[in-house]
Amino acid sequence: MRVGIGYDIHRMVEERELILGGVVIPYIKGLMGHSDADVLLHAICDAILGAICEDDIGKHFPVSDKRYENISSLVLLKNVYDLALGKGFKINNVDTVLIAEEPKIMPFKEKMKDNITGVLKIKKDMVNIKATTNEGIGSIGRGEAIAAHAIVSLVEA
Repeated sequence: MRVGIGYDIHRMVEERELILGGVVIPYIKGLMGHSDADVLLHAICDAILGAICEDDIGKHFPVSDKRYENISSLVLLKNVYDLALGKGFKINNVDTVLIAEEPKIMPFKEKMKDNITGVLKIKKDMVNIKATTNEGIGSIGRGEAIAAHAIVSLVEA
């Protein structure tokens, strides 16, 4: 068994869609980034990459590469999943935390899980998405950013 941890944070900006877990969430701001800036999926990607000792998302999908500009992070997750499979591993469990003051995440969690399980070819009871606030502290607490943590366990395929 292998375990990896991932983290990502992106700044909130106007005139961008907010995409979390591959779901477009209606909100007045979105996340700034080279891709669609989906912090949840980026954290999961980094956790998988860590578990298979393949560096991080920045190495595999550099901001200097135009191919990844505005790309869906579901595509990035699929690429990372395929890399794990190629190294002889499959996903055993995904546990995540989204940290945001707004918007409320609960209404979108099931669709996020559907997207993640669809890409990773696992059952819904193998993915957990928790949401919390930063209690008004720091850039997240001021509504200037959203962050995510992920822990992923992999087993031999």
